[in-house]
Amino acid sequence: MRDFEKISFEQFKKDVEDNKKLYESIKIPKRDSEATAGYDICILKDIEIKPNEILKIPTGLKSYFEKDEVLFLVVRSSMGFKYNIRLCNQIGIVDSDYYNNKDNEGHIWLKIQNEGIETVNLKKGEAIVQGIFVKYLTTKSDETLKLTRRSDY
Repeated sequence: MRDFEKISFEQFKKDVEDNKKLYESIKIPKRDSEATAGYDICILKDIEIKPNEILKIPTGLKSYFEKDEVLFLVVRSSMGFKYNIRLCNQIGIVDSDYYNNKDNEGHIWLKIQNEGIETVNLKKGEAIVQGIFVKYLTTKSDETLKLTRRSDY
């Protein structure tokens, strides 16, 4: 099974701000239709991003899913086509053992860049990326892997 949920308010206060109203406004990602692959992840606050500027954006979200799955985070095509916004890592990859890790509860962050020539203003609640769950395969040599997430990366 897989799903999204809010990080705890305590973690939210550490990562974002001590603002219960903002925390309560976090939207749990959802799909638009049965045929939609991606779950829309929305921004928490209005943001302005100038040309070539890079912003690190908290989502207030974490996600759990099966060990043989990964959560891909991809910029919504409308962000790329309309505004020339991109994710700095191109595709975000969230592993299943990131969920509830001791460092940050698995809080999902986005790092975006405006590669356009105009300042872009995005509104609170606007969908910026999509989360897509995908099953993956492993090789037989995985038997020797350490089975728990390390925090010394």
